[in-house]
Amino acid sequence: MKLKKQGCNICFAVIILILALVPPMLSLGIISSSSFVLFLGKCIAFSIVAIGLDLIWGYTGILSLGHGLYFALGGYAMAMYLKLQATGGNITSFMQTGGMTELPLIWKPFLSAPVSMLLVILVPAVIAGVIGYFIFRNRIKGVYFSIISQALTWAAYSLFTGLQSYTGGNVGITEITSLLGSVKGDANRGNMFILFYASLAILAIIYIISSFLTTRKFGKLLIAIRDGENRTYFSGYCVSRYKNFVYVLSAVFAAVAGAIFVNFNGSITPSQMTISYSITMVIWVAVGGRGTLVGAVIGAFLINLCDYNFSSGAMVEIWQYILGAIFVVTILFFKGGIVGIFRDGTLLNKLRKKEAE
Repeated sequence: MKLKKQGCNICFAVIILILALVPPMLSLGIISSSSFVLFLGKCIAFSIVAIGLDLIWGYTGILSLGHGLYFALGGYAMAMYLKLQATGGNITSFMQTGGMTELPLIWKPFLSAPVSMLLVILVPAVIAGVIGYFIFRNRIKGVYFSIISQALTWAAYSLFTGLQSYTGGNVGITEITSLLGSVKGDANRGNMFILFYASLAILAIIYIISSFLTTRKFGKLLIAIRDGENRTYFSGYCVSRYKNFVYVLSAVFAAVAGAIFVNFNGSITPSQMTISYSITMVIWVAVGGRGTLVGAVIGAFLINLCDYNFSSGAMVEIWQYILGAIFVVTILFFKGGIVGIFRDGTLLNKLRKKEAE
C-alpha cells in the first residue's frame, strides 16, 4: 500500500534517472544527434509548465487557457538579458529598424544579470497576482475564467506583435546564446550538458516543492476547493487567497520554464504566447493525468516526443487532428489520463465490466 502511494514519486525518479543518462549516451554515440538533447531540454521546460498547470487545474479545478502568457513573459525577460549580452549593451537591429538611437528605458534593467533573473519571476508573479486578485475576489470561475484567461493572452499577443521596436514584433528576439554561451554543435557539448543538468535539477526542485504542498493540508484544501468550493468557503477558509496563491505559483513556474526554454531554443517569439500554445499545454496535463504531478511530466514529454517525430513527413498534415482526437478520448473515457489507467486500473475495470455484461 505504501509502495502504491509512492508510485508517482518513484515514477518521477525513474524519469529523472533516464534523462540524466542522456548526455553520457550522446558522448558514447548511443544518441547520434545533439539536437535531440536540446529538444529534451525544451521538454524539461514544458514539464515545468505542466506541473504548474496541474496545480491549478488538476488539484484546484481552475482551467487556465492562457498560461502561454506567463511562459512567454519569462522567456522574453531571459531573452532580453541574453540579447543585451550579445550586443554588448547596445540597441538591437530591430530597435534600429524602428528608428531608435538609444536603449529603451524598459530594456535597461536587463543589463544586470541579478535584476534580470529577479524580473523573470517578479513580472509574471505581479501580473498573475493582480489578475487573480480581481478575478477570484469576485468569485469568477469555470468557463468564465477560461474565457478571461484567453482574452488576456490574446491582448498580450497583440501588444507584443504591435510593439516591434521593443519586442521584435512577429519575429521576436532571435540569435541569442544561452547563459553559458553557445550550446549548439559538438564543440559546445560541455555547455549543453551543464545547461541540461541544471534544468533537470530545477525540474526536480519544482516537483519536490509541488509534491510537498499537495501532500500537506494546503493540498487537501486545494482539492476541497475543486470538489466543493462553496462548502470550503462556508467552512471558514478564504478561498480566493488560496486560489490566487496557487495561480501566482503556477505562473512563476511557467515563467521559469520559459526562461529555460529560451536557453535551449535560442529565441522567443509571440507564437509561444498564442491561445493555441496555451491549449496545447492543457493537453499535456490531461493526457498525462490530472492531479498527479508526474502525469503532467509524462504528458509533456509524450506529446512533444510524438510531435517531434510526427510533425514532419507523411504525418505532418494529420498530426494536429490526431492530437485533438487523443485529447477528446482522454477527457471522455480516461479522465485520469495515462497515470490514472495504471493507478486506478481504469482500463482493467472497463474490460471486466464489459465482460460481465
